[in-house]
Amino acid sequence: MAESSRDAVLARIRQSLAQPALLPPQPDFAAPVHPPLASSDAVVAFAESFQRVGGEFYYCESLSHLGAQLTAFQKRKQVGAPYVWEPQLQALLRTAGVAFRADEAEFIEQADWSLTSCEALVARTGSVLVSAATASGRRLSIYPDQHVVLARPSQVVAEIGNALRVAQARFGEQMPSMVSLTTGPSRTADIEKTLVLGAHGPRRLALFLLEDDGAAINEE
Repeated sequence: MAESSRDAVLARIRQSLAQPALLPPQPDFAAPVHPPLASSDAVVAFAESFQRVGGEFYYCESLSHLGAQLTAFQKRKQVGAPYVWEPQLQALLRTAGVAFRADEAEFIEQADWSLTSCEALVARTGSVLVSAATASGRRLSIYPDQHVVLARPSQVVAEIGNALRVAQARFGEQMPSMVSLTTGPSRTADIEKTLVLGAHGPRRLALFLLEDDGAAINEE
């Protein structure tokens, strides 16, 4: 009985070896890595992704609308004037009738929120690509409790790779000392798997998308 079982096993092995091995499927390197975006409109896809990762999204159809939205935001959050160091943003806020702080006085103690521009917005992940190339530097997107971004619909791209190419096209070989993808508020769950916001950066992230009028807002 043992011999016949052994013969049966060997027979199955010989039969398997006699058949050609199945080759693994060949990858299609030309195929896209990700499926299509949930929305055919990249701006809508970004807004959905941005809110899904915890960001607060506001659409502004005009400068007056932006002024009203920022004023309402300030009242809801019960904060003072934002720190704004970029000349282009300062000019827009003056036109919109929004007060801001252009200096660095009491920045450490009073930096409740900041307003900066960005390089690009990523529809796939809801990420905001910021750099240290503007007058905001590194501090305004990292230190304040609440980071507010002002951007245009034309800055929305589909994928992270597209956003990096935008930065590369703008700066060439003179890349800024810091380029960062911000995806939602700063958070961690390292300690006992308890989610903590504001662990390594702003506790809240908001974005005001101002309708395009042909003027860039991230150029000095």
